[in-house]
Amino acid sequence: MNAMMRRVVIGTAAVSMALSVAACGKAGDDSGSSSSDKTIGLLLPDSVTARYEKFDKPLFEAKVKELCSDCTVEYANAAGDAAKQAQQVSNMITKGVKVIAISAQDSAAIKSSIQKAVDKGIKVVAYDRLAQGPVSAYVSFDNEKVGELQGEALLTALGSKATTSAKVVMINGDDADPNAAQFKAGAHKALDGKVNIAYEQSGLWKDTVAAQKMSAAITQLGAKNIAGVYAANDGMAGGIATVLKGAGIGTIPLTGQDAELAGIQRIVAGTQSSTVYKAYKPEADTAAELAVNLLNGKSISSLTTTTLTSGSGDKVPSSLLTPVSVTKANIADTVVKDKLWSVAEICTTEFAAACKTAGLQ
Repeated sequence: MNAMMRRVVIGTAAVSMALSVAACGKAGDDSGSSSSDKTIGLLLPDSVTARYEKFDKPLFEAKVKELCSDCTVEYANAAGDAAKQAQQVSNMITKGVKVIAISAQDSAAIKSSIQKAVDKGIKVVAYDRLAQGPVSAYVSFDNEKVGELQGEALLTALGSKATTSAKVVMINGDDADPNAAQFKAGAHKALDGKVNIAYEQSGLWKDTVAAQKMSAAITQLGAKNIAGVYAANDGMAGGIATVLKGAGIGTIPLTGQDAELAGIQRIVAGTQSSTVYKAYKPEADTAAELAVNLLNGKSISSLTTTTLTSGSGDKVPSSLLTPVSVTKANIADTVVKDKLWSVAEICTTEFAAACKTAGLQ
């Protein structure tokens, strides 16, 4: 009797334990599946360009959370290292993310990594830069238009000095970034035949490299012979502005891009003539919506109104937003109005007098 009772107790305990283990295993499986099935990766190219950490990352994360409350975002920054970004894609694959939004540090080098991700069933959204490989969607701005706006702003700033004999220095972005080629093409479209592009080099998106190139241009052309400078972004414009000031030519027309705070302040002060404002929020919002739709198997056709062909020949459904040229005259109506930067942020003590003159109060 006692032996039988013991067997019943042991048997019951064994069944109970088995059910408990099974239940725990199932809960764990569901939890793991739910977590990975709702995870979106965000990979940005560098931390030198202020926009990525300050705007793109938090805006993207906020929009994902708004659209999908139980989604999570896995984030990594390549810090300007293409090999590091390739490893970050591998890490995302290992973690089981379902969608990756990536702004490629090197659009060609990342191709094989994107292929590996897609082979694992991961959807890829090219963010701001059109990466090569089988990406599902792309969101950016009309990059050739950006270059055109820069070139046109430079001509406007040159005024009557915009002649075919006027020597202009052109410092382009990194050739590894497909956007750089489009900015360059747009700028040439605006400038060719109207000024003499007497010196043209890549600044690699680095202020230090751009400064070196500007110094070389001054040595080659002569400080007094340079009418204006095309800089592909504000970061490089900062390095160039320092060199121009040192050479005693700090007030000639100088372009930029990204509407960085330092760039806006230089425009107020008169040491940079223009920048291009690409509103980060609509770009990040669109990228997040594309990612969530792809995650949930929903159509993205309403978000992608055109198709572009990448460097690898892939045809990619794309969303292209409209850039805006910014000069001293419209700072208040663009970056201040959109709350990118406040008047208080722009008009620090150093720039207070210049802000007053510019009508920024």
